Amino acid sequence: MIKTANVTKTVTTTEGDLQILQPISFEVNTGESIAIIGASGSGKSTLLGLLAGLDEVSEGEIFLDDAPLHNMDEEARAVLRGQKVGFIFQSFMLVQSLTALENVMLPAEIAGLDNPKKRAQDILEQVGLSHRAHHYPNQLSGGEQQRVAIARAFITQPKILFADEPTGNLDAANGKKVEELLFNLNKEQGTTLVLVTHDNTLAQQCDRQLTMQGGVLTESTLIGVEDRKEAV
Repeated sequence: MIKTANVTKTVTTTEGDLQILQPISFEVNTGESIAIIGASGSGKSTLLGLLAGLDEVSEGEIFLDDAPLHNMDEEARAVLRGQKVGFIFQSFMLVQSLTALENVMLPAEIAGLDNPKKRAQDILEQVGLSHRAHHYPNQLSGGEQQRVAIARAFITQPKILFADEPTGNLDAANGKKVEELLFNLNKEQGTTLVLVTHDNTLAQQCDRQLTMQGGVLTESTLIGVEDRKEAV
């Protein structure tokens, strides 16, 4: 589903070129769930944006469902995202002039799906926001905006779902609800799930964990509660 080969990202600063990502090569299988963990500034979100085609690689190759992202311009990448990708942004990225319902409907309308309004109403109910459907983003709390962003990413039932700290702005109860939605979509629809998180509990639910440190990506295994008990 996702294949990278020697992917790097370099940006130009006033002090010269800065390499954010060292050469990265890994694969994600169809239907797999992957957690990318690591400290702030380690390159996690940069990698996620490259995998989703939101940014261009400096060097290397990324294949997304066999499509060569590294050879596509922004217009071609946008078309591919609309067809196959859902993205949950840490900063929400909601359209301020649209209500919660209209924000969620938007991807379904662009994709030409049937009954976008009914789809949006159903998924807003799933994330516990049906009563806030006609409120604008500036009338919603941070946690509510996050749930709208999650509903928007889910509405097209994408083949690949990328999530940048999907539970970072939520309380425990709503965080649990979102976790269930993420992994239900992964299991029931066979959606490939790639998420960035600081939450080890969320990461432990994924099939694999990858650690980013200083722009270097390595495979890792988190020790769960039961494992820690056995190790004592």
